[in-house]
Amino acid sequence: MSKAEEMILVVPRSLFDELGAFQGLNYDVEKYLPALLSRSNNSFTARSAAETNPKLKQIIPYIIFLHGDRILYYERGKKSGEQRLVAKGSIGIGGHMNDHDEGLFALDHDAYLAGVDREIREELNISGAVQHEPVALLNDDSNDVGQVHLGVVHLCRLDSDEVKAAEKAISQMEFIEYGELKARRASLETWSQFCCDHLPELLRRSKL
Repeated sequence: MSKAEEMILVVPRSLFDELGAFQGLNYDVEKYLPALLSRSNNSFTARSAAETNPKLKQIIPYIIFLHGDRILYYERGKKSGEQRLVAKGSIGIGGHMNDHDEGLFALDHDAYLAGVDREIREELNISGAVQHEPVALLNDDSNDVGQVHLGVVHLCRLDSDEVKAAEKAISQMEFIEYGELKARRASLETWSQFCCDHLPELLRRSKL
């Protein structure tokens, strides 16, 4: 393992099974998230090892951005950290929790949100206020990517549509109406397909 290799947050697949494994979206955030963030249940491991180990689940905040009734859409470029998703459309911004997110795993809700804020700042340049909240968990064991990841879906409402990509991995970024998003469903990565299909329910559960 290289000294520079990223160390990322993982939980045992067995913990997910104990909590109640599911396929697709699960809206019971309070059942899963505290257990996933507990120091007694999680650990850090090298990303290269985690990507091919289905006995581990990588915790991934997956943030959907909204401005009014429009959803932020983009395509994953060749610089994407997950090469298996290159050229796919997406409505989720996010990435791994790593060992630089100090204080993240003390079962403190504010500390967890601070880790998500870091991920947002790395991916996007946003004008105006940013508010977000977790509204669902997302799992997809139907493919190699999904088998080693577990998503925490956040909704983020923006008071401005002045958003620019901060990473080369993000391309063709734009805000689109829900009808247009549904028209592009076939080209979306699987996590975004789940969120697209259930976006009205995700919005209904948001308190923002």
